[in-house]
Amino acid sequence: MGNLKKKDPQVFKAILDETKRQNDNIELIASENFVSEEVLEAQGSALTNKYAEGYPKARWYNGCHNVDVIEGIAIERAKKLFGAEHVNVQPHSGTQANMAVYFAAVKLGDTVMAMDLACGGHLSHGNPHNFSGKFYKMVPYGVNRKTEMLDYDEIARIALENKPKLILAGASAYPREIDFKKFREIADSVGAYLFVDIAHIAGLVATGLHPSPVPYSEFVTTTTHKTMRGPRGGMIMCREKFAKDIDMGIFPGLQGGPLEHVIAAKAVCFKEALTGEFKSYQKQILKNAKAFSDELTKLGYRIVAGGTDTHLFLVDLTNKNITGKEAASVLDKVGITVNKNLIPYDTKSPFVASGIRIGTPAVTTRGMKEAEMRCIARFIDEVISDPASDKNLQGVKGEVKNFVKKFPLYKNLIRRLEKE
Repeated sequence: MGNLKKKDPQVFKAILDETKRQNDNIELIASENFVSEEVLEAQGSALTNKYAEGYPKARWYNGCHNVDVIEGIAIERAKKLFGAEHVNVQPHSGTQANMAVYFAAVKLGDTVMAMDLACGGHLSHGNPHNFSGKFYKMVPYGVNRKTEMLDYDEIARIALENKPKLILAGASAYPREIDFKKFREIADSVGAYLFVDIAHIAGLVATGLHPSPVPYSEFVTTTTHKTMRGPRGGMIMCREKFAKDIDMGIFPGLQGGPLEHVIAAKAVCFKEALTGEFKSYQKQILKNAKAFSDELTKLGYRIVAGGTDTHLFLVDLTNKNITGKEAASVLDKVGITVNKNLIPYDTKSPFVASGIRIGTPAVTTRGMKEAEMRCIARFIDEVISDPASDKNLQGVKGEVKNFVKKFPLYKNLIRRLEKE
């Protein structure tokens, strides 16, 4: 990046500073992860120059034979990973992947059932300010107030009452395993299509550590980052009979030229995900999430739904006299990054929230294991127990700084950038 440093030192410095921030912080945002340098190289390649509207061997522009090869590789690797009949790797994001499914499966104004945002759903699952809430009649389902887990009998009742054309399963902040077979039965009972968003759990699904929705669903979407540890982007899997509608939905329906440099990075991450090392990594993510949540429980924190079966969990801070927003802000000061999050049936607004969401994919990428999770839990407790003390915060900040030195991230990359 020597040329960038010379020609645009401001942008270069910001990139270097962000790379250092990622190295120096404990990253616990469940949606984030750290890609390999190979993924970075693919995404930062000359492929960024190429327009390739259309699909392999059916492009609007000439000169696409090389990107056709790359996109084909990405598709075949994704099919092998998930056992899907058809794959579209072009969506720029998970939300755009979801939008294409809505457009292929239902008509504007049709009834769609999805998890309530307040109980763990995503914005694209029916938030009134999102396209999904504006274009469709969204009927939410939540979690049981006592168990804070999905109540399939109640979901079935809501489905029978509202007769949706499409039922969406999957979540952004639900820590427990989802039974896709039961969702299939509910969908069949009302003649609905089943659509599953596995953006958060895709890495677990790909390695067989969470049940797969592919055998049960007409449509499955995911992002390629989070537990997949690839570039930020989206992907759609569907049954072959819906392939044309899905592909038309993405192009020309929602997007023009696909980002072939990102698709190349997706192909690289799919190859990584096909290895035994990746499965071991996913197993460690689960061990870390359980150890982390168990330690916080011992320290007096209430974990939503009593724990986790996945890579994430929610911490209810109601009994700690601090809001999710305040906790996320003060933890950021010591180099620990989390996000504020609603807990089920929260009485606070989404902008304040009563809880925080914690995920273990990024820290697991750095090589941290159960002992480190217990250590980070204690850091969090130290901060939340005395958030107003500058002396306390400075002390924890120093501990965090020394802690992360044992698990360097992009060490060689930072060294090269500084030498530039």
